[in-house]
Amino acid sequence: MNRVQVRTKVWLEVDGEPLIGDGRERLLLAIERSGSLNAAAAELGISYRKAWSQLQQMEKHAPFALVERSKGGKGGGSTHLTPEAKELLQRFASVKLGLNEMVDAKFAAERPE
Repeated sequence: MNRVQVRTKVWLEVDGEPLIGDGRERLLLAIERSGSLNAAAAELGISYRKAWSQLQQMEKHAPFALVERSKGGKGGGSTHLTPEAKELLQRFASVKLGLNEMVDAKFAAERPE
């Protein structure tokens, strides 16, 4: 039997402007894994320009720096998440998980006998 589930979308805003949703969360996590915005874009199958634009929009609204960049050179540059960005992503993931668990429990409780 197919199981019906309720799904929700959650995102963070700053002063009414979007900061992080599922797509931007994936981008930040890919940056952390790869150490590069270019590699993150390739991993996600999006253009570098789109990834750059999303990161710029997040940085414009974030109350703290999201990434630390080092310039290229012999070994090339790198981009990594700041400790504040890592904590924000952990909190965001926790809220999403908790909300889905709560919604699933509420939906199951509403099941007719």
